Amino acid sequence: MSLKPNPTVTDAGNPAKPEGEAGEKMLRYMNEEHTPLTIWALDLLTYKKEDQILDIGCGGGMTLKRLSKRIPDGRLFGVDYSDVSIALSKETNAKEVASGKIEIKEGTVLSLPYEDCAFDKALTVESFYFWPEPAKALSEVRRVLKEGGVFLLVSEIYERPDLTEHVRDNIRKYQMNVPGIREFETLFESAGFSKTTVHTQDGEFWIAIEGVK
Repeated sequence: MSLKPNPTVTDAGNPAKPEGEAGEKMLRYMNEEHTPLTIWALDLLTYKKEDQILDIGCGGGMTLKRLSKRIPDGRLFGVDYSDVSIALSKETNAKEVASGKIEIKEGTVLSLPYEDCAFDKALTVESFYFWPEPAKALSEVRRVLKEGGVFLLVSEIYERPDLTEHVRDNIRKYQMNVPGIREFETLFESAGFSKTTVHTQDGEFWIAIEGVK
C-alpha cells in the first residue's frame, strides 16, 4: 500500500488480497513504489550472514530480493495468502528459489505454516493494514521467532494528527488498520514481546516497530 496510491491500479488490484492480472500489475507497481521505505526499514536491522528470516505478506517479492543480498549464507522464507503474490514473488526471486535459498508458500498470519522458534528475524512491509485480529496475529509471529529473535513491522502510515484528509480518505476507502504509536506499543506488549522500539523518519509518515522475543 502506498501513501499516495495510483487509484486505478490499486482499486483494480485489491491491496488486501491481490487477484488476477490487475493484482499482479498492482504488485509490480508496489515493488518499485515501496523502495525508499523498504530500504530505510531494512537498514534498521543488524544481520548475521546465516540468518533465517521470514517475510510475512511477501507481496511481489522485492523485500525478499533485497534481503537476499544481506545474508549470503542464510535462508529466506516468504508467506502470503494471495496466489498472485506467491507467483510473482517466485518470479522475482527465480534464481534464489531454484537454489533453495528462498522458499515461498501459501499461509496466513493467524496460522503461520512454520514450527515454533524457527526464525532469527521476521518482518512485514505494508501488509499490517489488512491483518485480521492484530493481537492474535502478533502472538503467532512471536511463536515462530527464536528466543531473542526480532520482528519488524513496517508501515508507510500511522495514526497522527497531521495526516491529510486525502490519506484519511484512503484509510477509510481500503478499510485499513492504522494504529498510533502507543497503540502499536500496547499490541506488541500484549503479544508478549519483551522489548519494543519504535522508529520513525523525519519528514515522512513512515514507522517501523521492532519487537524482541
